[in-house]
Amino acid sequence: MSDSPHDESVEKALRVGLDDFDLSEEDRALLATDGLDAADDGEQPGRPVVAIIGRPNVGKSTLVNRVLGRREAVVEDIPGVTRDRVAYDAEWSGRNFTLVDTGGWEVDASGIHLRVAEQAEVAIELADAVLFVVDAKVGATDTDEAVVRLLRRSGRPVVLVANKVDDQKTELEAAALWSLGLGQPWPVSALHGRGTGDALDALLEVLPEKSAVAAYERGGPRRVALVGRPNVGKSSLLNKLAGEDRVVVDNVAGTTRDPVDELIELGGKPWRFVDTAGIRRRVHLTRGADFYASLRTQAAIEKAEVAVVLIDAEENIAEADIRVVQQVIDAGRALVLAFNKWDLLDEERRHYLEREIERDLSQVSWAPRANISAMTGRHVDRLVPGLEVALDSWDQRVPTGRLNSFLGEVVAAHPHPVRGGKQPRILFATQASTRPPRFVVFASGFIEAGYRRFLERRLREEFGFEGTPIEVSVRVREKRRR
Repeated sequence: MSDSPHDESVEKALRVGLDDFDLSEEDRALLATDGLDAADDGEQPGRPVVAIIGRPNVGKSTLVNRVLGRREAVVEDIPGVTRDRVAYDAEWSGRNFTLVDTGGWEVDASGIHLRVAEQAEVAIELADAVLFVVDAKVGATDTDEAVVRLLRRSGRPVVLVANKVDDQKTELEAAALWSLGLGQPWPVSALHGRGTGDALDALLEVLPEKSAVAAYERGGPRRVALVGRPNVGKSSLLNKLAGEDRVVVDNVAGTTRDPVDELIELGGKPWRFVDTAGIRRRVHLTRGADFYASLRTQAAIEKAEVAVVLIDAEENIAEADIRVVQQVIDAGRALVLAFNKWDLLDEERRHYLEREIERDLSQVSWAPRANISAMTGRHVDRLVPGLEVALDSWDQRVPTGRLNSFLGEVVAAHPHPVRGGKQPRILFATQASTRPPRFVVFASGFIEAGYRRFLERRLREEFGFEGTPIEVSVRVREKRRR
């Protein structure tokens, strides 16, 4: 897809008009590169990933700020300020890596604290090395020892950081952390910078040059996560695709615990399939192996490029099915819906299932669909066209001129409603990135959620985007004062 001369002249005129508005440095950078990022140029950065883990209030975010050399992570003297995983680009001694700040990990977490602990565990799963932060003044707690068990199970290299060591006396207390069995504790004061260089040197010694857990390598087999609630037939489908009993299959929900990678030839080309444990209804009610299985499922989605969500066609579409679909969308992955056990349905069930799909899955009407039987292998080849179209859409880029011409036509036919005597104007739009496609719209005023959904729908009608979530974000910019 390329711009016509008309599209190019529209883009040029709109860019000139933007000069009348207050734009940030970030805006100008986006407009200068036209949204082309390193990943779009075909380069896979592959930079190693470091997760910072520890219980609440041990100073993880302070350490992040110290490593970055700027106050980026929010720091307060109360536990639980950081809740999500947040990734930052970091550098030490000429080595670039991604630093992931996490919320505090607790053993018996519930409610929002459970989500925090869950995010921390997924961060470990997706990291090449871990900085484990312990409060040297408090010493090793039961929670710290539980984290050690978690880290041992992950097999990731760990650098133990004894934080809040501000003087010689506390340095002796830090030495007691040898008892955790993770090797030398590095005494550090994240607040004052004392000892952080030595800890980071130790980190670089165990950090690989290139990430071994990068979400995916370009040019290799496309990575597919098989996900769904327990007992919908994920393992049966993988066995059928592989042509052998690769995975234990049992009617007991939750037989699968570890993700199993499998290179499978489908439609004449190789695909890397991951069979994952079913996503549990309430993670905090499951402990031990099942608890970690549900976390690994989330990690598998994030490592994949496209997810096949398997749904049992014999049963009513459940809340858990919708939640799995939402998890794929939230992770920004391409999506294919597969309705299993289709061969067992009578006409009446098929009729009611179509009504359920219209009612419960209307938000993903754009996702390709395949009706299959994992047990007999019927129509499993129909997954291939769905996977291919979803991945093509996930990678799709709309030229800036074409995008602005199209939006101009849409807005002229259906302008934004007037609110408070003002009508916001769309000034310019660009596609910021692919995988999934993300669009940034510059506007002179607030664009309502309903109108954003309308724009997203029209983008799909015009450019396809079948099988991929798309994001439309709006930056409101005011006219520059003369």
